[in-house]
Amino acid sequence: MIQTVVKRDGRIVGFNEQKIAAAIRKAMLNTEEGDDSNLITQITDRIAMRGKSQMTVEEIQDMVEMELMKSTRKDVAKIYIKYRNQRSIARKAKTRDIFLEIINIKSNDVTRENANMNADTPAGMMMKFSSETTKPFVDDYLLSEETREAVRHNYLHIHDKDYYPTKSLTCVQHPLDHILKGGFRAGHGESRPAKRIETASIMGCISMETAQNEMHGGQAIPAFDFYLAPYVRSSYIEEVKELEKLMDQDLNDLYDAPIEDYLQLPLSGLEGKERLKQHAINNTVGRVHQAMEAFIHNMNTIHSRGGNQVVFSSINYGTDTSAEGRCIIRELLRSTYEGVGGGQTAIFPIQIWKKKRGVSYLPEDRNYDLYKYACQVTAKRFFPNFINLDATYNQNDNWKAEDPERYKWECATMGCRTRVFENRFGPKTSIGRGNLSFSTINIVGLAIECMKIENKDERIAAFFAKLDNMLSVTAQQLHDRMQFQKTAFAKQFPLVMSSLWLGSEKLGPNDTIESVINQGTLGIGFIGLAECLVALLGKHHGESEEAQELGLKIVTYMRDRANEFSESYQHNYSILATPAEGLSGRFTQGDRRKHGILPGITDRDYYTNSNHVPVYYKCSARHKAEIEAPYHDLTRGGHIFYVEIDGDATHNPEVVMKIVDMMDRYNIGYGSVNHTRNRCMDCGAENAEKDLKVCPKCGSENVDRLQRITGYLVGTTDRWNKAKLAELNDRVVHD
Repeated sequence: MIQTVVKRDGRIVGFNEQKIAAAIRKAMLNTEEGDDSNLITQITDRIAMRGKSQMTVEEIQDMVEMELMKSTRKDVAKIYIKYRNQRSIARKAKTRDIFLEIINIKSNDVTRENANMNADTPAGMMMKFSSETTKPFVDDYLLSEETREAVRHNYLHIHDKDYYPTKSLTCVQHPLDHILKGGFRAGHGESRPAKRIETASIMGCISMETAQNEMHGGQAIPAFDFYLAPYVRSSYIEEVKELEKLMDQDLNDLYDAPIEDYLQLPLSGLEGKERLKQHAINNTVGRVHQAMEAFIHNMNTIHSRGGNQVVFSSINYGTDTSAEGRCIIRELLRSTYEGVGGGQTAIFPIQIWKKKRGVSYLPEDRNYDLYKYACQVTAKRFFPNFINLDATYNQNDNWKAEDPERYKWECATMGCRTRVFENRFGPKTSIGRGNLSFSTINIVGLAIECMKIENKDERIAAFFAKLDNMLSVTAQQLHDRMQFQKTAFAKQFPLVMSSLWLGSEKLGPNDTIESVINQGTLGIGFIGLAECLVALLGKHHGESEEAQELGLKIVTYMRDRANEFSESYQHNYSILATPAEGLSGRFTQGDRRKHGILPGITDRDYYTNSNHVPVYYKCSARHKAEIEAPYHDLTRGGHIFYVEIDGDATHNPEVVMKIVDMMDRYNIGYGSVNHTRNRCMDCGAENAEKDLKVCPKCGSENVDRLQRITGYLVGTTDRWNKAKLAELNDRVVHD
């Protein structure tokens, strides 16, 4: 007797004979003789009694076919078999249609899900084929029924779901000094420790490229200047030794000679060892500059993940005040300003300047000159972005100005906004840590379902009840994924789990990663706070104090629940201001299908990113800062503050400095500036002319806008999906 049924998605449910009866009746109604209730009952009872205690859907359907063929109603059997075949074809057709879109390199939300990936190349196609076939497997076999329902009903999005079966982690902040001092093994090759700046630069690139193939998110270096600084001095010593050979003179007293700054200066007027020392400095600066050029060039050309995607890379720097560290910073900025190739803006790495009082903030600070230069570079090249180490939540009591390794206690971030700092299970640091996985809640969809409740208090209370339930579902889903991730062996991630992840040096190749991954974070994200508030109150937080008050209440509630989950599950949960790319349109489309077009909510192709004021809402930069700033302390899994400025910022770097000052004034953690930058796709020429249609250099009309899509730049908007293009076109300038 049949008791349970194994469905196609792997779920086991109770046997329901009415489903058999309904299927047979549907077939009968499509024949001339019509319905035969007695025969339906006979066949249904016979199958229920003769079947095994547990059967698959296919096995039961086979029995229905056999019983119909044995009956007098062969006509029904034919209809049933035809219908069954059509259903099978329909299930396969969806996969077929997606594959054909990939094969025919159609520009749509499937092929443009990630603007950093070229899905049109053979390797890119393979990645998309794999991705689109892996996701259903995850739905069918790796998610709980509760999670599956949340995803199916558009309440929850699991990021990087296609990587779920690989057990990979999202991202990591590279302790590059481990690599540079100890070398590493990648693939079949082995890298020796670095001795000079050129080697250190290359090893930094290889470290991020290798780790990118072991993880599903981005790669970052938390203290680029500190890590590479020692190799400036060693390269300088090499130059001195070359002079020793040339001059046949002992110059070892110059090896450790004090150097105030590494600046290329004329040799005229200098004599003796001072002249030789400056000559060595000049050559060293030239080498550092070339090494920084090579680093930027490599990060824009070295491909990972099967050869279809450049490394999603970020570097943090700005607080090393040594002469060597300043040399790294200066030449990195110079190389960035000059551009790559024919002078084009480099897309990667995402550069992040660490702003710190006493280091670079005031004119009397040692690195203030470099900070001014960084703002000048940003005004032309979008990067660096700025992380505010003086924000209350970015500070660490262990940080001491006199500590040569103070970078260990500095907060670092990823360009896409992922932040890892607080830690319940180890040191409060960003180094050697990253996000394990994150999922995003559609708070707009939850709010829409409460709109019909007329009483405002009851409406808001109903929303919070729905939000609480979805937070619990998300926390459990992230825990379940982590339980799956921790069964991976260290040898599956040969670089990450030998040289990068905090505590991984204790692991043997056949040890699971369970004992170390709790150092990472689990992110609970959200999208569309603005639209959520419109659904609940009729206005968003940029235009209403009441809405701002409710917005802060919502995100504070999420933060508090994340802290409770951290205690109950014993993990590092955090709230993330989700950097939605493909998701910005996916949630909207789903809600529009369910609820129709709702003004101010589903009437655009996208939901507003996380807690941002809508891009189309005209307001001052100051007002935007006042509204968005309080959310940064609540979203410690990551956040970003954007300001759109008008025209050519190249000649006005002071406006960038004012925005960074604003970040400090309002306790904003991480921010950046967007401005006009046109790029000719034929000759590569760039300028900041508004509404440029024709390239002034070559006359081509193939001109595109260079812009950020979430936290990173994209060389061409051809790779943007429909929703993000709509958002780009809606962006207004903040005065």
